[in-house]
Amino acid sequence: MEQKPSRLTESPSVAESAVIELVTFGRWVEIGQRTVLQNVEIGDYSYIVDDAEVANCTIGKFTSIAAKVRINPGNHPWWRPTLHHFTYRPGQYGMLGDDEVEKDPEIFNWRKENAVAIGHDVWIGHGVVITAGVTIGDGAIIGAGSIVTKDVAPYTVVVGNPAKLLRPRFEDPRITERLAALQWWDWPDEKIRELLPEFQKDAESFLAAIESL
Repeated sequence: MEQKPSRLTESPSVAESAVIELVTFGRWVEIGQRTVLQNVEIGDYSYIVDDAEVANCTIGKFTSIAAKVRINPGNHPWWRPTLHHFTYRPGQYGMLGDDEVEKDPEIFNWRKENAVAIGHDVWIGHGVVITAGVTIGDGAIIGAGSIVTKDVAPYTVVVGNPAKLLRPRFEDPRITERLAALQWWDWPDEKIRELLPEFQKDAESFLAAIESL
């Protein structure tokens, strides 16, 4: 079994068994075992646990993604007479000559155009599936096992199949507004480290301390 590093560094920590293609990493990023990333941008301090699959997606900073999550699983061309791979991966089935294109760019460009966007400080629970074109707002929580087919508003909690609003993350909407206005995830590392004791308090106490500085 692969061992996690005892301490992360600014360079990304990527498990040896992970599969990485066209990925841009931020700092202090961690990618777990057997996770597959394709055409993904992942921001500072975000992490993805084991056995996840993520394609055509941007992920903000300080976002937590649990194990066995699927983000933007490949759509099939529903408008064609068949949904099968052979129309857009014909090379796999011996249907192409040596000088022909292995993959149909129409389908793969379509998938890229329907990217998923995940904000900052998002928590995505175990086994979640997020379908093509969905946007997850900053500070949102996606409950374990949820199937997300529609956009999720910032600082809300959604659960279920299909995922539906459970409640706001904070009862007082002013807390959400104040946190969103701070955009603390863009602060310099030094400021975040200095204010670590405040981050360890509840949100209202944190805001009171920060706004009094």
